[in-house]
Amino acid sequence: MTTEILLYLLAAVLIVIGTIGSILPALPGVQIVYAGMILAAWTGDFAHVGWPTLTVLGVLTALAVIVDIIASLLGAKRVGASGWALFGAAAGTVVGLFFGIIGLILGPFVGAVAGELIAGSSLKRSTIVGVGAWLGFIFGTLARVALCFAMLGIFAFAYLF
Repeated sequence: MTTEILLYLLAAVLIVIGTIGSILPALPGVQIVYAGMILAAWTGDFAHVGWPTLTVLGVLTALAVIVDIIASLLGAKRVGASGWALFGAAAGTVVGLFFGIIGLILGPFVGAVAGELIAGSSLKRSTIVGVGAWLGFIFGTLARVALCFAMLGIFAFAYLF
């Protein structure tokens, strides 16, 4: 009985950390949420949440990862970003983590601008690329968070009903 409670608690912690991680780009948030859901279902012997629901949640997890990657790349590529700008946007995202919410918001933009400047573009062109990369990052994050909350809703519904 105590083990079961600890496993449910661990599942809840994974789901909470994953939900927070769905906003932060450094954590594989949606995947952590999914792991917590699998653990909770397993702990309950799949009585409330079975494999059909877990399969749907797994598809949503994969979709969140794919949409996030595609949104980020399309945002930058749509404005003709160089490889340096894509690298800069990724590096800016990671460095931005150390500067709180402002760093998370500005990191991809600053990194893409710096990368495009390194590639030899003008400041005006680099700024346009930075905005494209930033918009891609924002839309990817919003999609990831929306899919994460959809997963939470599906899991809660399956567990309660």
